[in-house]
Amino acid sequence: MNRRTTALSAVALAASLALTGCSSSSDAAGDGKPELKVSGAFMPKPVTDMAGGFLTITNDGDTADRLTSVTSPISDDVTIHETKDQKMREVKFFDIPANGKLSLARGGNHIMFMSLKEKPEQGDKVSVELHFEKSGPIKVDLPVEAANHNPQQH
Repeated sequence: MNRRTTALSAVALAASLALTGCSSSSDAAGDGKPELKVSGAFMPKPVTDMAGGFLTITNDGDTADRLTSVTSPISDDVTIHETKDQKMREVKFFDIPANGKLSLARGGNHIMFMSLKEKPEQGDKVSVELHFEKSGPIKVDLPVEAANHNPQQH
């Protein structure tokens, strides 16, 4: 990703993001397996042809897992990014610890949607599918919130 794209991505993400309830469970319940559920999913209304996505994945199982990719009909270029020292970079996976959680949140790690095929409006829902190393895929609808939405932390 070049500097201009990174800067535009940062601006697009800074102008966005919200947290509303949306949850799904994987079919991987049982002993010795990850037990994943998704909550707090949202996408801020895109201000460019890029968008960010945020959610929390909770693992109630005794086995760790990894989020390895995200797919969506809204973009053919969906990646996962970490934010360190105020810089974003694409990563191959995020760990989801056993009996723990992975938070993709405003100003931190996130899903990045590049070259949007359409710009969703506030109130729309964007369908995504989360892919994992061990668990089956989880489908989630990301409610589209105001571009400047800032979720309340509990």
